[in-house]
Amino acid sequence: MSEDDAHKEQFTWKDKLNFIIPSVLGVLLLMTPFQINGESTVMVSVISDFIRDGINSVVPIYYLVIITIFISLLLAAIYRFFKPDFIKNNHILLEAADVSWFELFVRFFSLILAIVVAFGEQWGLPQLIWGPDTGGLILFDLINGLFVIFLVAGFILPFLTEFGLLEFLGVYLTKVMRPLFNLPGRSAVNAVASWVGDGTIGVALTSKQYKEGYYTAREAAAIATSFSAVSITFSLVVVQNIGMMDKFGFFYLIAAVVGIICALIVPRIPPLSRISDSYYHNDESHSADEVIPDGYTKFEWGMYNAIKQAKHNGDFKQYIVSGAETVFSLWMGVIPTIMAIGTVVLIISETTPIFQWLGLPFQPILELLQVPMAQEASQTMVIGFTDMVLPSIMAAEIHAPMTQFIIGAMSIVQLIYMSETGAVILGSDLELSFLDLFIIFIERTIIALPIIVLLAHIIF
Repeated sequence: MSEDDAHKEQFTWKDKLNFIIPSVLGVLLLMTPFQINGESTVMVSVISDFIRDGINSVVPIYYLVIITIFISLLLAAIYRFFKPDFIKNNHILLEAADVSWFELFVRFFSLILAIVVAFGEQWGLPQLIWGPDTGGLILFDLINGLFVIFLVAGFILPFLTEFGLLEFLGVYLTKVMRPLFNLPGRSAVNAVASWVGDGTIGVALTSKQYKEGYYTAREAAAIATSFSAVSITFSLVVVQNIGMMDKFGFFYLIAAVVGIICALIVPRIPPLSRISDSYYHNDESHSADEVIPDGYTKFEWGMYNAIKQAKHNGDFKQYIVSGAETVFSLWMGVIPTIMAIGTVVLIISETTPIFQWLGLPFQPILELLQVPMAQEASQTMVIGFTDMVLPSIMAAEIHAPMTQFIIGAMSIVQLIYMSETGAVILGSDLELSFLDLFIIFIERTIIALPIIVLLAHIIF
């Protein structure tokens, strides 16, 4: 359709409501925090908790997780060795089954680990594998929650992505996101969804948009590693661990400001800067035009793009299919990766001093910056790569409030941790390797540390 045709097209109130109602619903469910029992949360978490309790009353969720990993392995093995038509001709099954030899091994290893963790105590197997700080943390705590969050978010995400909200907001935010971050305006919605919802939701949203042709490989990788931020709820857990709820306002403001600074720098240096600006499978871009045609205000052009998108995706059957696709993709691809990679990384952190060694270079930096108890603080600088909560747990044993504040803020800003967000990224279609994620984690640490320390000196 030409711009003149677009100008002539008149939208009915039904067309407008087809954009407005689902978009508002998506914002309310995924992105609007509220208080319940004195705690801040979002509706998607409340719904997830309700469904999780319901499922657990019938069957333990980890049974379903084991079955899910088994199905993912079975599909991949059948396709790898036999390539049957029922998989070839179904793009949902094909996406889940067409994996590399390494990913096939990860699924096999993940299944073995899940079974060992689930029944290891009964079978008298080593606690190192199934204990509450290693495999037990991944299977019973992390995946137990993510399994249902993926289910709920999979059917709520389309309200944000399929009915025009990103097209509408992208018109307004492009002039901020393009010059500052070299990203489309719609990527700002990913950041907000992560901040008030969950980082994994942000990654899932980014991966979905990348596969649909709205982001290039570089843009998607930059968004997932710079804007799929730790949620407000998770930040509250960190602040609670270090006993500084009274300073949460300062804490979260500093984390947000430093996170923006990192987002300005990290995507402009390797490895992110070296990722190609090609689209998924070299398909053509489906991104909305960022140039506003003559004769349109921002609002008019945003409404035109949004309503056009909503009309295209407004079919209820298509909505159900899109949601089911997202859930199936997350369950088949992400959960086995989290089980395997997350457990292995936590076992390494428990049994070896490797993260203490990796933290040694930060000791002289911390001493130079006059951080109290620099030696103890240095051990927390890299351990957050395994799990975001670990640094704040270690910080609770450090009796220096300023140091506790620095460690807590760093754990939020470092962003990438393998027990959740990092594993979700590796399980997605984004062009990022384990080494890429570790390098980005270190880059963020080096950039953020002096800024956070400087601000902590001012506060304390």
